Amino acid sequence: MIIDFRYHIASLAAVFLALGLGILVGGIFLKSDIVVSRQKELTDRLEVQIEQLRKKNETVENELSSLKLNYKAQGDFEKQVLPLLVKGRLQGYNLAIIETNNYSFSNNIIEAVQLSGAEVSSVTTLIGDPNEPANKELLKGQKGWENLNENQLAVRLAGAIVEGLLGAGDPEQVNSLVKAGLLKVSGEYGKPLNGVIIAGGSQEHEIDKNSSVDLSMIDLLLARQIPVYGVEETTTAFSYMKEYQKKRISTVDDIDTVSGQTALVMAIAGQAGHYGIKPTAQKLVPALSLE
Repeated sequence: MIIDFRYHIASLAAVFLALGLGILVGGIFLKSDIVVSRQKELTDRLEVQIEQLRKKNETVENELSSLKLNYKAQGDFEKQVLPLLVKGRLQGYNLAIIETNNYSFSNNIIEAVQLSGAEVSSVTTLIGDPNEPANKELLKGQKGWENLNENQLAVRLAGAIVEGLLGAGDPEQVNSLVKAGLLKVSGEYGKPLNGVIIAGGSQEHEIDKNSSVDLSMIDLLLARQIPVYGVEETTTAFSYMKEYQKKRISTVDDIDTVSGQTALVMAIAGQAGHYGIKPTAQKLVPALSLE
């Protein structure tokens, strides 16, 4: 019998093809098993990690809840203690507040000094930044101020405020600044003052060392032998404390806290210093006593 060589080759090819298909199919099933095994392993790991994160999150939430309760309790306690710490320490004092910070927190100051027996005769708020173009034009619109430069305008504005507080100078000047929307004034000007509290700091820009209204007012008040106290909040983005301290006045950098309010009253009562929680502070509060 004659063997067809082509038939023999085809048979061998079929055998090899069958072997190849078998290997391929077997490999696919083998790889599939490995993939499934690895996926299960990863899933198990993820489940363990998720459970760990859940437990950690639960722990953090419990701690946060506890901290909130403690914070509230501490705040309630401080509010109850504040009157005991400051009561009668400023009896008969008459004070004025000037806000130059573009945001008001004078209520904290007023409450603290009133608890100490002092009277706040006036609150003056500087509205906006006097160096902004629009405000600068309004300042130049004041009688006799039209030819002043930026620094001169700041000094003139500071002088108008200080003279108004003391009942000196032209009373219409302050009224004109109020009408122009540059100042807001409440209370009564012209009363004898035992001190002026300047609430500064800024959320927008650093103090302008050359033309700051704050620093000009401090100079003018000190020249008239009126004590000045510089304060700001703990969250102030740009602190003025360092510049205030160069003027040798007492400062409080956390006036939004009970400790800061206590420190302010103590400073006005005679315990001069730099108080608060920022790097420029010497200590948190002065030495305290209930006597």
